[in-house]
Amino acid sequence: MLQFCVIILIDFNMPKISTKGLNMPESPIRKLVPFAETAKKKGVNVYHLNIGQPDIQTPEVALKAIRENTVNVLAYSMSEGSEQYRTKLASYYQKNNIDISAEHIIVTTGGSEALLFALGTVCDHGDEIIIPEPFYANYNGFSTASGVTIKPIMSSIDNGFALPEISEFEKLITPKTKAILICNPGNPTGYVYSKEEIQKLAVIVKKHDLFLIADEVYREFIYDQEVKHHSVLSNFGLEEHAIIIDSVSKRYSMCGARIGCIISKNNAVMQTAMKFAQARLSPPTYAQIASEAALETPDSYFTDVIVEYKARRDVLISELQKIDGVKVATPKGAFYCVVELPIKDADHFAQWLLESFSDNNETIMVAPAAGFYSTPGVGTNQIRIAYVLKKEALVRSVELLKEALKLYKA
Repeated sequence: MLQFCVIILIDFNMPKISTKGLNMPESPIRKLVPFAETAKKKGVNVYHLNIGQPDIQTPEVALKAIRENTVNVLAYSMSEGSEQYRTKLASYYQKNNIDISAEHIIVTTGGSEALLFALGTVCDHGDEIIIPEPFYANYNGFSTASGVTIKPIMSSIDNGFALPEISEFEKLITPKTKAILICNPGNPTGYVYSKEEIQKLAVIVKKHDLFLIADEVYREFIYDQEVKHHSVLSNFGLEEHAIIIDSVSKRYSMCGARIGCIISKNNAVMQTAMKFAQARLSPPTYAQIASEAALETPDSYFTDVIVEYKARRDVLISELQKIDGVKVATPKGAFYCVVELPIKDADHFAQWLLESFSDNNETIMVAPAAGFYSTPGVGTNQIRIAYVLKKEALVRSVELLKEALKLYKA
């Protein structure tokens, strides 16, 4: 009797994830959320210093526009955003010494989409952009998603993260360089570029025929009288070179609206960005209604907000400077600061704060700063703190940080 042995070959190969997807960085701002949620379930009160979510009241005029709107069909808007909103938005910029009209604006789904449109418009796969670091962490993600290589140029906590020497930019420029990207005022540093620094950047981008992309979402948040915000589209002769990224998220405490815009006076840039806008159909209709109404917010709103944030900044910096071994640069704008700690691994420390540390059943959540750099191994002993909590909470948060540093052993 013949016996047959049947061998079944099983292919254990699995569909593969893209290299781009594997290289996509985690957000240093959000990656520790599961640990924070676990701590909360244990009854621990977590002070969120990790994310720039303002606790300031959204302007009532914007909320009222949503509550009382008469929309019967929630339809698509124009791909570039409603003409009425863009026209009013242009008036806002004109009041801020940025001479543009509605045709120079494309409304986007947050500043994030505006930046993706900008990178897609000016860069091909493998092209390069120069960014002073540390920089907004998602620039790493946006660049990876767009196939763009970041060429970082280091700024230093020792001089408050001022613009590096222009000669350092020149060293990085290659035939693949397409743009310089800045955040002004800066996230995570709070640095505000001077008029002279913007002029220096204007000279180099015109000399090398580059774009200057400026993320200006924190324009209103400047705290010292001697410091002024200078937009890249304010009298620097950059009409063909400048691209502005903006958003309502921080200005009006409307992060959840997800409305931003890309602005340029370069017709080719706007025509190309419009193709990306058409491909994603349109920005959110309800959020545009709220954002348009928010433009009617009285100036007193911003006056009060600036006074509050300045007080928070001053309290936070004063308390941090009392801790031995801690270094912090005083931010001039936005609502973040980079803090250098007497530790080696801020990622481990930040997770330890949520998993293993509490004082009177309280702890803090911070953003490890290595994720705000693209140079490997840099910023590993730094964290970013967002001072979006009330002053009393900030004082308590620094107390918790001080106690944690005493106990931390790794």
